[in-house]
Amino acid sequence: MRPRTTGAALVALSLLLTSGTAAHAAPGRTADGVPRAVERVARQTLPAGDGWASEGPGTTGGAAAGPDQVHLVRSRADLVRALGGDNATNKSNATPKLIVVDGTVDGFAADDGHLLGCADLADPEYSLAAYLAAYDPAVWGMVPPTGALEAARVRSVANQTRQTQINVGPNTTIVGRRGAVLTGLTLMIDGASNVIVRNLTFDDARDCFPAWSPTDGATGNWNSQYDQVSVRRSEHVWVDHNTFTDGDNPDSGQPVYFGRPYQVHDGSLDVTHTASLVTASYNRFTGRDKLMLIGSSNTVGPDVGRLKVTLHHNLFDRVLQRLPRVRFGQVDVYNNWYRLAGDDFAYAIGVGVQSAAYVENNFFTLGAGIAAGDLLYDWGGTAVTTRGNWVDAPGALPRPVDLVAAYNAAHDPDLGGDAGWTPALRAPQAVPAPLVPLVVGPFAGAGRLPL
Repeated sequence: MRPRTTGAALVALSLLLTSGTAAHAAPGRTADGVPRAVERVARQTLPAGDGWASEGPGTTGGAAAGPDQVHLVRSRADLVRALGGDNATNKSNATPKLIVVDGTVDGFAADDGHLLGCADLADPEYSLAAYLAAYDPAVWGMVPPTGALEAARVRSVANQTRQTQINVGPNTTIVGRRGAVLTGLTLMIDGASNVIVRNLTFDDARDCFPAWSPTDGATGNWNSQYDQVSVRRSEHVWVDHNTFTDGDNPDSGQPVYFGRPYQVHDGSLDVTHTASLVTASYNRFTGRDKLMLIGSSNTVGPDVGRLKVTLHHNLFDRVLQRLPRVRFGQVDVYNNWYRLAGDDFAYAIGVGVQSAAYVENNFFTLGAGIAAGDLLYDWGGTAVTTRGNWVDAPGALPRPVDLVAAYNAAHDPDLGGDAGWTPALRAPQAVPAPLVPLVVGPFAGAGRLPL
């Protein structure tokens, strides 16, 4: 029997209303025009015990911001000013700051407000037509591009990075009012600990200048540069109640060059380069290919002992891979809803080198052609803990599933079933998997917070 909606919805509502601790309530508006009621919610901090980002001092973001550091932003120029004034140096601005996004902020907007196109950011010596002609494998061969035209592409990428990569400094909260969108940009949280990002829709962080990588896979691949949110060399980051989408520019609609899709998007939320202590909760990932890479390479080194991430109450909706893909880190994956469909679905959870994922009480809704044995993928790992998960497959009743056993029955070599640790930081506590769609569905994604 399926659970009653009423009880689960009450549980979810309680979780939502108790998420965060607020302060500084006052009537009226701030000097920059933020309503005090909005400021009160924006000052919320990560609750105690809520995943890896709550370890030690916890995650407070910009909750300590003074009155002159509470900003209302409606454009890229506003956002850069609120983060410190100079996009090139904002990553080192540790002043506590509270940023409220109202409306749509477009990363391709120039300082005067007019929108730039890819042609405006291209190096004078670069064009896609010339690139395709020069590096066609039938002409160039299956070796990496080199020479003047590839150098011009790299300079074009640098131009776009200066424009669309928005650098975030430590002790920062960025929240969106209802309907707030960050489009065509990357929030780069690099060496910037204690950051909170909430209630925003991230849309179409497109790469104007994808790279052709002929040695990536058996037939080569196009690879893009820009994530929607990238967390690097940082600790104590909370990413909550956001929506990640490619909008009306999905990779499925891109052309095919050299026999491979011209992929213009990278990850939704990547945690790499020794980052750690991250909690991602109540986010909605919809209609995307690559979602979440935890750990940037297979090289044993600085990432060992890092990359500690908690994922709970997120909705993975019609997405294809990296949900997440894990290297090295102790990653707690609980109470997420995987609503999976599509002929191009690859896998849900990637078990990478020295990874230690703990996968508990998740609910997997499987589209046609997707089996329980497809949900894990061995990227060079050895073990993953899976407990209390359920699948709902076409033509069958929802049922418990042993994900490791299902994988091992269909693949060799086998994965072990013990990742070697047990999560301790879980507030909220896990609910049974059959309740997950009723808890996650109404509350995951942007626009659910009272902003």
